[in-house]
Amino acid sequence: MSRCTKITDEVTSLKLELAQGFWSAEFHAMASPCQVLIDTDDKMHALHLAQLAQNEALRVEKTFSRYRKDNLIYKINHSKGKPIQVDEELAGLLDYANTCYEISNGDFDITSGILRKVWKFDCSDNVPSQSKINSLLKYIGWNKVNWEPPFFTLPENMEIDLGGIGKEYSVDRSAQILQANTNESFLINYGGDLFVNKSRKNQQGWLVGIEDPEKPAYSCAAPSSPSESKKFYELSHGGIATSGDSKRYILKEKIRYSHILNPKTGWPVRNSPHSITVVSSTCTEAGILSTLAMLQEKNAEKFLQQQEVTYWCI
Repeated sequence: MSRCTKITDEVTSLKLELAQGFWSAEFHAMASPCQVLIDTDDKMHALHLAQLAQNEALRVEKTFSRYRKDNLIYKINHSKGKPIQVDEELAGLLDYANTCYEISNGDFDITSGILRKVWKFDCSDNVPSQSKINSLLKYIGWNKVNWEPPFFTLPENMEIDLGGIGKEYSVDRSAQILQANTNESFLINYGGDLFVNKSRKNQQGWLVGIEDPEKPAYSCAAPSSPSESKKFYELSHGGIATSGDSKRYILKEKIRYSHILNPKTGWPVRNSPHSITVVSSTCTEAGILSTLAMLQEKNAEKFLQQQEVTYWCI
């Protein structure tokens, strides 16, 4: 960087840097490194936008994380079969989860997160037994819940987990807020899930690197190494999201087990690409398409071709 100015807020841990005409803000949320690039020379405007984006990312995390004990997700997961009234925002996400379940013929299921109790994707070789997997399958199945807005009823011992759409949703929510507060071009990147609102001042898009799954950033083997890009794409508008097994997996007897699980079998997908990156109108849509493609296993590319989207399978 030819010029660099750093602003660090001790409360929010937001770092802002200026380089070559645009501002880059970095913070941490949703267990991911987050970055907002803003094509402006105005430092205070960039800082304001970065804080708006960070606040929204943290709000979404607080509202929908299954790790917290102060939100509706916790209340639903501990409802013991009693109906829970949800707000409009969560209702929208539940409707979206229902749509994804239906169009995937049950392959995408937000009740399958309970499988984390036996699958620990920590780059070890600990593959659970079939009996342990079977013990959880009876608690999986979106068809078992009762969703009659605004009341959601979850059978006892089942859970919902919005992790499969949460980060992409956070990107789009942050983008909506920034679009309401600026006319400048920006790029939002939350853990590799991105959105760009429009071309930069030079009429060019933002150059996005498609990560090499063999040399990912923050991998188990090299947790602090930078990623290496296999391809580059100029994004002028829309979202990009990637699904794959580069960061979370189990390796046993030369077999690599992806963290993307089939909710019907309880086992990781097999014969899928290592990485699928999709470009779409929103980050949420790009994310669900990349995930659904992974669940198609060997038919991933055929599925993506049918969707008529730009994609890369590695």
